[in-house]
Amino acid sequence: MSDIIQENEFDREIVRAENLKKTFSLSRKQQKIDRTSIKRKVAVDGLSFSAYRGEIYGLLGPNGAGKTTTLRMLSTLISPDEGDAFVMGHSVKHEAAKVRDCIGFMTGDLKLEGFFTPDYLFDFFGAMHGVDKKFLAERKKQLFSKFGIDRFALVRVADLSTGMAQKVSLVVSIVHDPDVVIFDEPTNGLDVLTAKVVTDFLSDLKDMGKSVLLSTHIFSLVEKLCDRVGIIIDGKMSAEGSLQSVCEGKTLEERFFEIYQSQKGDIL
Repeated sequence: MSDIIQENEFDREIVRAENLKKTFSLSRKQQKIDRTSIKRKVAVDGLSFSAYRGEIYGLLGPNGAGKTTTLRMLSTLISPDEGDAFVMGHSVKHEAAKVRDCIGFMTGDLKLEGFFTPDYLFDFFGAMHGVDKKFLAERKKQLFSKFGIDRFALVRVADLSTGMAQKVSLVVSIVHDPDVVIFDEPTNGLDVLTAKVVTDFLSDLKDMGKSVLLSTHIFSLVEKLCDRVGIIIDGKMSAEGSLQSVCEGKTLEERFFEIYQSQKGDIL
């Protein structure tokens, strides 16, 4: 019976991280900011987890915990020093192009060139992904209408509001209709209305059978959206599983600080 369960879970597995490790060199300026003499920082330290098809998986942790570094490794933007990760069976280390074909990655660091319009950028990213022109036109109409971008399609990005520019960043990141969507702090810096549009869309993606991975430090976002959660502290997985199993009958916030305090001592 256990073999059958493991096989079924493996069939559903869409992302698997295996002992990911990433270390960065610290500049003198960064050492001064961090008040440390350490020249190298381990951002992610032996991280392993799995995310499954048709679910929203949240990486929860404080700033500097290693969430963004993890998602960037999964998205092939940076390569792990040790370990590997597999997205739809493709290695991020050895099959980066295949991984990029099946994911959409959105981060607050994505800065669109202000001179171009949403209409131009959507077509540009579509061509970059090799999307069929007919499908691209239909997808543009659908997504621009859904996010209210259609009225601003020919307005330069530099002249858009912050929230509208964020919506444009979102739609160009999923222009190719990927099966796996990865969001780094999806509601960071957004006004409440735009944040609701984004969170509703994440739920829609799940309903469409897509797999969503997101990083956040917002407890309510995880509780609202995520089927499963991994708590990262100092680059290590401190707790992982369904919300119910991680929370153990407590709120996610209570459980997080309980775990954090057990590892770090006093919170303040």
